[in-house]
Amino acid sequence: MTLLEALEGTEYIIKEIQTDDEELDGFLFTLGCYSGEPITVVSRKRNNCVVSIKDGRYNIDNQLAEAIIV
Repeated sequence: MTLLEALEGTEYIIKEIQTDDEELDGFLFTLGCYSGEPITVVSRKRNNCVVSIKDGRYNIDNQLAEAIIV
C-alpha cells in the first residue's frame, strides 16, 4: 500500500520509493525517507500529509505520498 492509503497514527516501515526522478529520490533520502525506515502519518489535509520520520515532521503532497510504498 502507499503512504496515501496508510492510517493516521500507525507506524509503518518503508518498503520502497517509486519515483523516476533522481532529484526527488535524493530529497527523500535527506529527510531520512528510504527503505527500512519507520514512518508515521500524523495528519492529513486536503492535498497534503504530515508525516513523522525519525525525529522530524514533514509536510508532503499527495503525489509524493503515493510514491512511498509501506
